[in-house]
Amino acid sequence: MQVYETVLILKPVLSDPEVAEFVEKTKQTISSDGGEMVNQEIWGRRKLTHLIGKAREGVYAYFKYKANSGLLKKLNHNFSISDTIMRNMTVLAQDRKMREKKSKTKKAKAPAPAAAAQE
Repeated sequence: MQVYETVLILKPVLSDPEVAEFVEKTKQTISSDGGEMVNQEIWGRRKLTHLIGKAREGVYAYFKYKANSGLLKKLNHNFSISDTIMRNMTVLAQDRKMREKKSKTKKAKAPAPAAAAQE
């Protein structure tokens, strides 16, 4: 199983209890199909940078979970047919140590500007 992060933008007409209910259903779907929740947050109602349909705001929800590819396909299908979701994005979560190693190797490969100027 790999760790995934999903951000959802829900319709702004949803009340707080409806958002909480939707989040709970999503958590149950992940747990019932063999996934494991790592972290879940409701970021709240925020102004969008551009219109989505006629909406100027959206309710953001964040999930971090462990899942297999079958569960990921099921979640993406459920998100695509849901009336309450305006946008969704799922990415493979990278470990922080992995990102630091990548950035260090890029810096090591690039020549230092001071060394090039002295020659």
